[in-house]
Amino acid sequence: MTSVAQPPYATPNLDVIHVPVSDPRVAPLLRELGHEYSTRYGKDAHAEIARYPDEEFIPPFGGLLLLLLEHGEPVAGGAFRRYDANTAELKRIWTHSAHRRRGLARRVVAELEREAGARGYRRVYLTTGPRQPEARGLYLATGYTPLFDTEADPESVGPLPFEKHLPAATHAARTGEAAAS
Repeated sequence: MTSVAQPPYATPNLDVIHVPVSDPRVAPLLRELGHEYSTRYGKDAHAEIARYPDEEFIPPFGGLLLLLLEHGEPVAGGAFRRYDANTAELKRIWTHSAHRRRGLARRVVAELEREAGARGYRRVYLTTGPRQPEARGLYLATGYTPLFDTEADPESVGPLPFEKHLPAATHAARTGEAAAS
């Protein structure tokens, strides 16, 4: 079955902020991700959050952690880290449990892609767990190419890898070059 992209739900004005992992507003993101991973994958799932040091989400490593704030409160967020010289890896995509089904994850992914392109990355890579069908659906609906057999049982695949090539215009804007017409 083919996934059809749906337009994002109308969302109120949201503030997009870049923050260090140590910012107290990041705590709900990490807490809920830890709970979600543990619920789906067992008690050792907290190790996934701890796998990458905080330094990988700040310059000069090329990373970023962003939050979407509504009325000053974090409602969604995500991060990327340098995967290689041309590729940013998306991590920690999150929507607060009280704010799901509003298109906020799409907004987070779009903001991360925009920022990665502005920093010179040409490609985005990510993985999601086999027990996260809503994440798989999000990435398929937002133009990511699956790097796995989509007909296979996700549990037999393990982490599900995806990629997306960023538009050339994004890189031209960063370097000041005119986009080819």
